[in-house]
Amino acid sequence: MKVVSLFSGAGGLDLGFIKAGHQIIWANDNFPDAVKTYRKNIGNHIICEDISKIPSDEIPEHDILIGGFPCQGFSVANTKRGENDERNKLYLELLRILVDKQPKFFLAENVKGIMSLMQGKVFEMITEDFKKAGYKVKHKVLNAANFGVPQRRERVIILGVRNDVEFSLEHPEPTHGEDSTLFSDRESWVTIGNALKNIPEPEEEHDLINHTYSKFKLKFNGYLGNRAIDPNKPAPTVTARGDEKGGVVVLHHPNNHRRMSVRELALTQSFPIDFIFEGNNSSAYRQIGNAVPPMLAFAVASIFPKELKQHGTSKTTKKAVPQL
Repeated sequence: MKVVSLFSGAGGLDLGFIKAGHQIIWANDNFPDAVKTYRKNIGNHIICEDISKIPSDEIPEHDILIGGFPCQGFSVANTKRGENDERNKLYLELLRILVDKQPKFFLAENVKGIMSLMQGKVFEMITEDFKKAGYKVKHKVLNAANFGVPQRRERVIILGVRNDVEFSLEHPEPTHGEDSTLFSDRESWVTIGNALKNIPEPEEEHDLINHTYSKFKLKFNGYLGNRAIDPNKPAPTVTARGDEKGGVVVLHHPNNHRRMSVRELALTQSFPIDFIFEGNNSSAYRQIGNAVPPMLAFAVASIFPKELKQHGTSKTTKKAVPQL
């Protein structure tokens, strides 16, 4: 299937779709370092531009539209989140392209906190907007740890199938679990201690790329980024708080003697060990924190058909983009 990717970042979601056998033909992000990273590792088909400035007719025809639209306005980590946060409306750009291009399928990803914004009213409006655009819509919260990622990371995955397409998308079933003895077909969660056990200290001799780390003093006060890490469990959620200039919240190493290096944090997100991040450490940390774990992305991408015969029904009539 031909895929267009919005808010692509460093390409975590795209990596999963590529591994599942799909073709990313066009991608977009407005963070220059992330775009450089994407081009370095994935391809030159990404455009560095504000998506609101790109007309729909400049985007190629495609089968699947995917996008982890920016979530800072929705996240429970943002104590000032609200329905008037302009970043909350960036999903409307995904909706615009969905309405104008009418692909067979779409996938939208966001933080779990989006579902509780304004007592659930915002999420209800968003899903209704997708339905009005001509799609059958399903959503489910998935935990990345349940798909082999060494991190507890819950995200809501919204799936859409155009009304005239006779295909049912179902969210993937977990391959891993906290207690695998309860399920004959599941493996145990991958612990962060096990995931990083063969990674040498940054000061030791090694040939790893991006294996440098923040020297920001460790704290153990229970707050985000200042928690002791249990090496026998998946890591807490990797976040993107802060920016490329500094102040990014970085998880402790499972030995709790320093903060994770860029390479270690990327492994916590299930990026390949040879995936190269452009920019300084803070920028790389931010790119990693914003990404969809590639292993989770692969599990979701695998539910989409690799090919689908076009049915005789004409495309859904275009509708005006709803407003929040």
